[in-house]
Amino acid sequence: SDKLKELLELLPEHDLPEELKSKHCKRCVVVGSGGILHGSELGHLLNQFDIVIRLNDAPVQGYTDHVGNKTTIRMTYPEGAPLSEHEYPPASLFVAVLFKGVDFNWLQAMVKNETL
Repeated sequence: SDKLKELLELLPEHDLPEELKSKHCKRCVVVGSGGILHGSELGHLLNQFDIVIRLNDAPVQGYTDHVGNKTTIRMTYPEGAPLSEHEYPPASLFVAVLFKGVDFNWLQAMVKNETL
């Protein structure tokens, strides 16, 4: 709990982005990283959802015809985080899902710009 308190003090306080606060989430879609959409050509349909939540390292780059290119929220645990900066659009919200002790070390390294 001490480590968590320390981390919370390091994190800047932010509210939800205005774009998300003002949305009345009428239609949401969650896109995982299992590859089931490959070949589906559903990208145009997925982009029409008000909120697009992508899980873990579900790639967008190179697959937009099948998975769309809209990302409103990216939720991931540290090991599942995409490595490419292109998978983190500036207007999207990143949600880190922490559940192991090493996850907190990862968050601290990210916040302090340290290496693990």
